[in-house]
Amino acid sequence: MRMFEDWRARSPFYDDSHEAVAQSVRRFVEREVVPFIDQWEQDGELPRELHQKAAAAGILGLGYPEAYGGTSEGFDIFHNLTQSEELAAPGAGGLGASLMTHSIGLPPILALGSEELKRRVAPPVLAGEKIIALAITEPSGGSDVAQLKTRAERRGNHYVVNGAKMFITSGMRADWFTVAVRTGGPGMGGISLMLIEADRPGVSRTRLEKMGWHCSDTAALYFADVEVPPENLIGPENGGFLGIMRNFNAERLGMAHGCMAMARVALAEAVDWAQTRETFGKPLIQHQAIRIKLADLVRQVEATQAWVDLLADQHRKGMGQPASYAMLKVQATRSLENVAREAAQVLGGASYLRGSKVERIYREVRVNAIGGGSEEIMLDLAGRQLFSSTR
Repeated sequence: MRMFEDWRARSPFYDDSHEAVAQSVRRFVEREVVPFIDQWEQDGELPRELHQKAAAAGILGLGYPEAYGGTSEGFDIFHNLTQSEELAAPGAGGLGASLMTHSIGLPPILALGSEELKRRVAPPVLAGEKIIALAITEPSGGSDVAQLKTRAERRGNHYVVNGAKMFITSGMRADWFTVAVRTGGPGMGGISLMLIEADRPGVSRTRLEKMGWHCSDTAALYFADVEVPPENLIGPENGGFLGIMRNFNAERLGMAHGCMAMARVALAEAVDWAQTRETFGKPLIQHQAIRIKLADLVRQVEATQAWVDLLADQHRKGMGQPASYAMLKVQATRSLENVAREAAQVLGGASYLRGSKVERIYREVRVNAIGGGSEEIMLDLAGRQLFSSTR
């Protein structure tokens, strides 16, 4: 059952070049991921060499400038969505989160960093030789970025960083961190972004154990009098907040599509099960209640995917609004949650045992609903934008 193939064939946003990307990434996943994903889930991380293999397959660099080792000519955001779809096929959300961690750690450097910084960081990351992670969230608070407390003080010819970050994807394996720090006064106007090397004296990290995304290592980071040179500043001092917000829009769009990709994986497994599992003398799929359930899940997935594609088109044209990204993320995570639940109902007891994709996806619903901004924060953000002028 290849729902997204059928979707692409009927959509005005996809053509043969997107199908070529799908086939290429599918071959990579079947060869380099599927045989090993269960072991990586047990190990709690991906092997570093997978990044290099993904780079050689053109996966890491898709959509990034050729000048830094990427491939962007003739590609658009819908190629990235197609790639994300194929990476979701094993039913392990940690694969995309960790393998593609540069998709949130690198863009601020490419958008705001100096040319020297771009050339120092981007090529080895896109070659899979180095891993970069984004470090925004703190132990004292998550979505309220304007109140972050990690501080970078200018002392002579360097900054000294003190503070902590929490829930950092790829935090245990990363070589570099794109870190949000406070260089000025309170509020959003005092925030900067800077690159901090993981091996700098004073940097330490602790592994965090999670409900899901097991193959994606997650860490708490600690900075104790870490000296950082001014050339590691990403963009102007005290000018990091807008870069963070712009990054969030793309991240939320990507998460929304990722949710729909996982929903399709769960739905496909439920359909396969319903076609082979027999109850009361006939396959589950021949029971009207099951057919209605599955058709209703398709309805939810296709409706949400239509919004994903619409916002993706607006995003590439620079027309996307923060409220739309926020509301779409809520729509997608709630759709995934319902699809995972109902797919589990179809599988019955089998969905409660390790080994099914549905079981794993169901455990990973919450990280999507919370990560990148919780539902409540997203809807409040959208409400403030939509109704701020209402009297």
